[in-house]
Amino acid sequence: MKKGIHPYYRPIEVVMTDGTVFVTRSCAKRDRLVLEIDSKSHPFFTGKQVLVDTTGRVERFQRRLQKTEQIRQKKQSQQPSTGAEQPSGNQG
Repeated sequence: MKKGIHPYYRPIEVVMTDGTVFVTRSCAKRDRLVLEIDSKSHPFFTGKQVLVDTTGRVERFQRRLQKTEQIRQKKQSQQPSTGAEQPSGNQG
């Protein structure tokens, strides 16, 4: 191996979300890595789905969806029902 081109590979401490600490090796510049999420807390691994909705996005989406449905129903009720089929745009 060439000298001086490889990063320094050294032991560091990793702190899991539950406080568990283990030592591994890394090129990270810090001596300690504190995880915010890991396999013990991530919904994919735990099977517990938690919906965090702090800004009301779900409610806002539900309101928009209701408005869209109302507009669609209103348009359908205003269309004249002649019984004749309307030609589709894809004729082949």
